[in-house]
Amino acid sequence: MSKQVSKPVLYTFPASVWAAAPQLALAELGIDADFNEVNLIEGANFNPEFLKLNPNATLPTLTHGGKSYQSTAEVIDYLVSISSAKVVPETSITKVVHQERIDPNFAFCAARNDDELAQVSGSFANVFHTTRLGHLKRYAATPEGQANKPFYDRQIAKISGLHALLNGQAPDDAKQGFFSTSTALWDGAKVFLVETLPGAIAEGPFIGGARPGVDDFHVGAWIARIAFVSGAQKSEEGASVLEKRFGPLPEKVKAYWGAWIARDSWVKAYPENGLH
Repeated sequence: MSKQVSKPVLYTFPASVWAAAPQLALAELGIDADFNEVNLIEGANFNPEFLKLNPNATLPTLTHGGKSYQSTAEVIDYLVSISSAKVVPETSITKVVHQERIDPNFAFCAARNDDELAQVSGSFANVFHTTRLGHLKRYAATPEGQANKPFYDRQIAKISGLHALLNGQAPDDAKQGFFSTSTALWDGAKVFLVETLPGAIAEGPFIGGARPGVDDFHVGAWIARIAFVSGAQKSEEGASVLEKRFGPLPEKVKAYWGAWIARDSWVKAYPENGLH
C-alpha cells in the first residue's frame, strides 16, 4: 500500500522499453496511478506541449504534486519514496544497465554487418524512425517549436543520420562505425547476462532477494527488450531465445527470468505476456 494522497500520472507508451520499468514498480509497490499514453510512433514526445513536462522528450515521465520526474531512475526513485512498501534500494547495477554501450533502444535497430542492416532496413524499425523524423520536423516548424529550436536541430540531425544508414544513404565510414557500435552492444549485453547479472544475485531469485528491488525494475525491463529484439514474442520464450543468441545462460539468470514472468506485476507491464 502507498501513502499517496493524489494519483501520480505516468506518461508511457506500450512499446517503450523504459516505460515498462515504472509499470513494474507501480504494481510491486501497490501504487495506484493514472496513465497518459504518448505515441512515440507519431512523435508525440516531440510535441512542444510535452517538452514543457520533459525537455528531454523521453519516456517514462511522471507528474505528481506539481512536479515532473523525467528519467527512469527519477520516476522509480520517487515511486519508492511515496510507497509504504519496503524494497531493496538500487546498487551500481542500475547505472550499468543504463549505460549507452548496452542501450536497449539501440538494440532495436542495431546491425553488425550488411546482412543484418538489410534486415533492419526492411523491418518496422525503419518505418518507426522514418515516421518519427517526419513528425519531428513538423513540430520543429511550428511557431511553438521555435522556442526549442536547438533541441529540435539536435534530434533531427541524430535521427536523420540513422535514417540515412537504414536507407543506404550514409557514407561507408558511418556504416562501418555503426557496425562496430552494434557489435559492441551485443558483446556488452552478453557480458551483462552471463557475468554481471549473476554476480549481482545473491540469495535470489532477484537482485533484491525474494522479491524485486529497485535494481530489478530496471533490469527486468532491459532483459525483456533484449529478449524481444532477439526474437522472443512471449515471455515464456525469453530464456530459450536468449540462449540461442548468447549461448547457455547461468542458472541464476534463468531462475531470475522465470521468477519475473510468474509475477502479477509482469503480466500488468507486459499484457498477455507479450514482450516489447
